[in-house]
This record gives sequence, C-alpha cells and structure tokens, in this order.
Amino acid sequence: MANQFYGLGRDKFANAGINWTSDTIRAYLIDPAVYPVSINTDEFLDDIAAGAKVAFAALTGNSSALGTCDANDTVLPTVTGAICGAIVLAKWTGTEGTSALIGYIDTATGLPITPNGGDITLTWSDGANRIFTL
Repeated sequence: MANQFYGLGRDKFANAGINWTSDTIRAYLIDPAVYPVSINTDEFLDDIAAGAKVAFAALTGNSSALGTCDANDTVLPTVTGAICGAIVLAKWTGTEGTSALIGYIDTATGLPITPNGGDITLTWSDGANRIFTL
C-alpha cells in the first residue's frame, strides 16, 4: 500500500474537524502485521488494535503553507517491541475513540524500523511536500 490519507480524515480536514497547526497531532509507529488498515472506513485510533501501536509521540512545531503540512523531526523515546512498518498520524483528543486518523505512511526512508530500546527519530522530508500536501 502506498502512503494515503484516511478517507474520513480527509472529510475532517474539509469540514474544519482537524487543524494541523493548533490541534495535538501524534505520530504512531505501527506493526502492520497486527493492523490490517482499512483506509476508507477506519476513523479513530481505537480502530487500530492496541498491540499494533508500538510507540507514539506528539509532533511539535507544526506549520502549514499553501496546504503543505510540516513539523519538527519527531523523537520517540526508548522504543521496544515489534518491527514497525508504518507510521500513522492522528489528531489526539485525549480519548482514542474520538482521536481522528489522518494519514497512513508505509513508504518512507527508514521503514521498516526495528526497535532496539533506544530513541527513534522520525525525520520528516525537507522536500516540497514536507510531511504531506493536501
């Protein structure tokens, strides 16, 4: 599967339900062997099995320009667990059942990632599309 936006996440962007620069956005390392993504029907973090979410961290320095979204590189501290073959971006509300899924990234430099107990840094692209462009 190539990198994609969740269908219901696109709807939330279109209807002002996600604000990239003011909402808390988290990146989750995902074990795709435990999470069979359903890009058009998965809506919230609780649609992803707990065992599939290996680690997470909030993005900082979120910015956007002309629909291109970016953030500072993201450090996930002391990561252990399964091989991570994907990154999921989600708006964190404090509850998994209302935290909207934004994007599924499984094609990027450094994926898959094998945790070894150390920190993992997600280095977002400095290219024209940064993390993504709407």
